[in-house]
Amino acid sequence: MVKLALSLPSICTQPIPLLKQKMNHSITMSQEQTASLLANAFFCTFPRRNAKMKSEYSSYPDINFNRLFEGRSPRKPEKLKTLFCYFRRVTEKKPTGLVTFTRQCLQEFPEWERSQKKMPRLHVTYEGTIESNGQGMLQVDFANRFVGGGVTGAGLVQEEIRFLINPELIVSRLITEVLDHNECLIITGTEQYSEYTGYAETYQWARSHEDDTPRDEWQRRCTEIVAIDAFHFRRFLDQFTPEKIRRELNKAYCGFSRPGVPPHHLPAVATGNWGCGAFGGDSRLKALIQILAAAEAGRDVVYFTFGDAELMRDIYNMHTFLIERGQVVGDVYKLLLRYYNEECRCCSTSRPEVKLYSFIYNVVESYINATDDEKLCFDD
Repeated sequence: MVKLALSLPSICTQPIPLLKQKMNHSITMSQEQTASLLANAFFCTFPRRNAKMKSEYSSYPDINFNRLFEGRSPRKPEKLKTLFCYFRRVTEKKPTGLVTFTRQCLQEFPEWERSQKKMPRLHVTYEGTIESNGQGMLQVDFANRFVGGGVTGAGLVQEEIRFLINPELIVSRLITEVLDHNECLIITGTEQYSEYTGYAETYQWARSHEDDTPRDEWQRRCTEIVAIDAFHFRRFLDQFTPEKIRRELNKAYCGFSRPGVPPHHLPAVATGNWGCGAFGGDSRLKALIQILAAAEAGRDVVYFTFGDAELMRDIYNMHTFLIERGQVVGDVYKLLLRYYNEECRCCSTSRPEVKLYSFIYNVVESYINATDDEKLCFDD
């Protein structure tokens, strides 16, 4: 590892560009370069990257691993085992592929209330994981706006775990400025080096993983991961406000959209309960938001509920209902706004009495069964 770190000047012969805000730009580097950069991160050799407040790199994530060596958290030994597995592999045999980091910034977004796009195809399951069962799909990283979240500290949920088992993702923290509301980060070609069990407090490194994902003509693994950061809701009801609904729709659309690429060339989105843990999101709302964004971007959806069979049934039944009743993206968007106006805005408790899916079922059925005059009132 020392030799790998010291070889950086001969491996990276020019400064690495930064992916700054408002940029649409890609950086491609070799897996050997990412390995040398990560060895330097382990030995904490990046100057001026630990300072906080209004320092030169305060709008970038941490990259040095110093916080991994602090304290007595039982999580950190397991994180270090996972990283040592990677370092053992790349020091025993030099990796030969490439990895591409792309910052995408969109200036134009759909007029959601006017969208006539039909619901996408959906496969929803409570079994499997995005990384294990999403091969060939666009795999969603439930990101922090500082990409990687707490991977170099104590964090150990979906994003941090993905960055540990695919450590080349951690290099994005060196070069990616904090994401704005209209931006995402797309990483193509990272390799999985470890398998794990558990989650958060129960996480454990399990074994080394041999990644057999095919490579493209650039010699990148055909693994495309998109980092999109959900909004952090302090109050449950805040996420149903029109501006927050639009924010989350636009963020998901930014992650799923590929301007200039025909929809029939776009694989399905492999996702799940994005922003529904510490960020306070409602899983049923977030599922609908991602389905609408995928529809507008021209993609199908594979949704993993991570063991929650009830959520799986609820999402499947709602998706089937919307298709059978001919509801398009604009219809569902208006239903979300109506739910806020009728059930959330004046709610005196922390949660509305009528749940979102029950409200949608009732309103759509009432509309379909109404007379023409009554439908005019609905439309108003």
